[in-house]
Amino acid sequence: MTIRHDFFIQWHLTERCNLRCSHCYQGITDGKEMSFSEICETVEEVKDTIDDWERTYGVGFSKSFNVTGGEPFLREDLFKILEVMGGHDFEIFVLSNGVLIDKTKAEGLSALGVKGVQVSLEGPEEVHDRIRGKGSFARSMKGVGHLISSGLTVTLNVTLSNLNAPYISELVALARDAGAPRLGFSRLVPCGRGRQLQSEMMDKNRVRDIYRFLLSVQAEGLEIVTGDPVASQMELKSNTDMGYTACSGCAAGISGLTLRPDGTINPCRRLDIPVGNIRTDSLREVWATSEVLNSLRDKSRYGGKCGACARWAVCRGCRAVAYAYSRLKGGADFLAEDPQCFIEE
Repeated sequence: MTIRHDFFIQWHLTERCNLRCSHCYQGITDGKEMSFSEICETVEEVKDTIDDWERTYGVGFSKSFNVTGGEPFLREDLFKILEVMGGHDFEIFVLSNGVLIDKTKAEGLSALGVKGVQVSLEGPEEVHDRIRGKGSFARSMKGVGHLISSGLTVTLNVTLSNLNAPYISELVALARDAGAPRLGFSRLVPCGRGRQLQSEMMDKNRVRDIYRFLLSVQAEGLEIVTGDPVASQMELKSNTDMGYTACSGCAAGISGLTLRPDGTINPCRRLDIPVGNIRTDSLREVWATSEVLNSLRDKSRYGGKCGACARWAVCRGCRAVAYAYSRLKGGADFLAEDPQCFIEE
């Protein structure tokens, strides 16, 4: 069996949004967005780049686009864009707040073969509305219902902080009762508007305790997932019968990149360091020659605990959290140690 390597582009088609969440990583933006024709050209370039890698290195890739915003459903040409991506054999995942998803949109996503939709969930109704705005919980969950009814795989994703940490059990029950097959977790990154919530970052012991609980959950029909690299250090089992799966290290510059609405290329959307612009720069050249990306792949350049860790190859800490935390402390070090890592050597 041929091993296929993951490669994804997280594409923020717009930074316009119908909500104003307190923990959002977006800051002030200029509002510029790539046109439909530019997006089509970029999809072609991404496909050609991956095809060339496969021919040159004799390996296979599982390629995908994670399409998001802002709120992606504010792009009137969203379904045309998804159709173009699917026509070039990319798996498509959509990330949304769920508020604008009605029956017609959900059925449209299903008809296009979208592999999954992630909808943000921050807690029970009162907690969710406090973070994302009054009435947003009910509208989001209505959208989730339409997605599930249309046969789409839905992941409810939680941004963990002290604001919702006390409600983890309720979140598990809420996801199970809603019929969502997957419940995902990531950590608050204190950048953009989220910078004002730096005091709500969990300490490393609370991060450990929450993941320990989540990875012991056995909720029938509910899979617990996370892309958080520190969670991969808890000897996770790959056993969906037990309700959870393993995860791997930080993907920034390793197995994926982010495209911003204006074409800016970032290692990760929450790691706000430009490494090029897809409108003017070759994707394959950026991938191969960017000093930032090459630094992310070089353990010797990492500082603190991460640089000395024997688990570096399968973790590397969350580079976005490390960078944002460094900036809060007056630095700007994207290779600093992850301040919430709870692993003791």
